[in-house]
Amino acid sequence: MGKSRHLVLFPFMAEGHVIPFIALARHFAKRSHCAITLLITPSMSHKLKPTFPLDSEVRLVELPFTGAERGLPLLQAAETLRPAFKDFISNLCAEAGRDSICVIADFLAAWSIKVAKDLGVCVYVFMTSGAYGSAVGFSVRLHLPHSKTDCEQFPVPEFPRPLRLSRSQLPDNLRLADGTDGLTLFLRRQFSTCFTSDGFLFNTIEGLEDIGMQYFEKKSGRPVWAVGPIISTSNQDRPEGVRRHECLEWLNLHPPSSVLYIAFGSTATISASQMVDLAHGLEASGKPFIWVVKSPVGYQGNEEFREEWLPEGFEDRIKKTKQGILVRNWGPQVAILAHKSTSAFLSHCGWNSVLESLAHGVPIIAWPLMSEQFFNAKMLVEEAKVSVQIAAGNSSKIDPAHVSAVIETVMGATEKGEEVRRNARKIREMMHAAVKEKTGFEGSSIKALDDLVVTAFSVKKTRNEEIH
Repeated sequence: MGKSRHLVLFPFMAEGHVIPFIALARHFAKRSHCAITLLITPSMSHKLKPTFPLDSEVRLVELPFTGAERGLPLLQAAETLRPAFKDFISNLCAEAGRDSICVIADFLAAWSIKVAKDLGVCVYVFMTSGAYGSAVGFSVRLHLPHSKTDCEQFPVPEFPRPLRLSRSQLPDNLRLADGTDGLTLFLRRQFSTCFTSDGFLFNTIEGLEDIGMQYFEKKSGRPVWAVGPIISTSNQDRPEGVRRHECLEWLNLHPPSSVLYIAFGSTATISASQMVDLAHGLEASGKPFIWVVKSPVGYQGNEEFREEWLPEGFEDRIKKTKQGILVRNWGPQVAILAHKSTSAFLSHCGWNSVLESLAHGVPIIAWPLMSEQFFNAKMLVEEAKVSVQIAAGNSSKIDPAHVSAVIETVMGATEKGEEVRRNARKIREMMHAAVKEKTGFEGSSIKALDDLVVTAFSVKKTRNEEIH
C-alpha cells in the first residue's frame, strides 16, 4: 500500500454508523499519512463504492458476511464477521508488522477489540453516538437502576456529577429490561469490552459534552478524544439529484429562517396515528415546512406511501396554500439544514442528525424514538439548551395543539425561541473552530486527531520494546 503505518476502521454495518466512519476515514486520509482501510460488508460496499473516487486514499475491503443467511438479528449477526476480521488483521500483521497497525472499532462491534488485542494490535473505540448519550446509556444499561426502585425518577450510577432520569426518558426496551433479556446481555458484553480498549474517540467537540467524556475517562482509565463533528459536509454520499431536488427549489421561495424541517432518520419512524396528529399540528401552526415522510411503524420501509397515513386532503391543501411539501423516504438533509430559509429541525435526535443540525446553527425540536436518542434529547434540552422536546417514543399521544405551540415557541418571537437559536449559533461557531485546519491555528478536534495517531503508534512502539 506504499505507507508504513496502517489505520483500519471497522464500523458496525448500519448506515447511521457507517456514515460517520466514512467521514472519519476521510479526515485521517487528509492528515495522518497512514494507509487507511475501511472494512465493510458486501451490501454496504455496493452502496459506498460510487461515493469513493478510484484514486481515493481510503481503501474499501469487503468482509464476507453470512449472518443474514442464518436468520440472526443484526447485532448478533455482526459477530459472524469475527473469523474474516481476524484473518484480515493477521495477514496485515504478517505483511506490515503489528506495531504499524491501529484499529478503530465501532462500540457495537466491540468483540473486534479482543481479536485485535490478542493479535498484539493497538485498538481504539469510535463512539458514533454523542458522549453524553453514550455515558448515560452505558451506565443505565450496565446497572439498570430503574429496576431497583418504584420511583418515577432515579439516579444515574457512576456519572461524574449527580444526574437523575425519569422512566419516560428511557426507550421501551431499556425501561422493560431486567438484566436477563438478550439485548441487555449482548450490550453489557460490548460495553464491558469497550473499557478494555486503548482509548475512546467521540464524535463531539470540546465544551459540548465534556461530562460524558469524563465518565468514560474515569471508568476506563484510558485517554479520550473529542474529534467531531465527524459528519458529511455535503451530500457527496448520496449525490443523485441533490442540487435539483424539488424541496430545495421550494426553499428558495421562502424568506430566511422561516421553514421547519421534519425528518426521523434512516431507521426510526413514528406510528400512523402519530403521523395524522403531527400533520394536524403542522397545519395548525401556519409555519411553512418540509416533511420527509416514510412508512409508519408496522409497515415495510420500502412500502408505497398511502394517503390514509395522513389526514384526508392534507397534501392537496398544503400544496394549494404553499404551506408545505412532502418528500418521500429521503431528502437532501445537509443541503436543507444549510439553506438560509431553514429555521428549525423536528428530529428523532439521532446523533448524525444532531451534529448536522447544530453545525448549521439550526435549533432542534426533539422527538426521540429509540436507543440513546432519549439521552441526546435530554442533553439538547437541559444542557446545551438548543431544543424543546415535543414528544418521546412511539407510544406518545400527540396533541396537535401542543405541536403547534412548540413550533411557535421555537420558531416564533419568544424568549425561549431566542435562547435556543442563540445557543445553536454559538455551537455552530464552536464546531467551525474545532475543525479549523490552518497551520499553527488548528482547532481542538484536528489536534485531537493528530494526537491520537501519535499516541497510538507511540503506544505500540513502547509495547514492542517491552516485549523484547
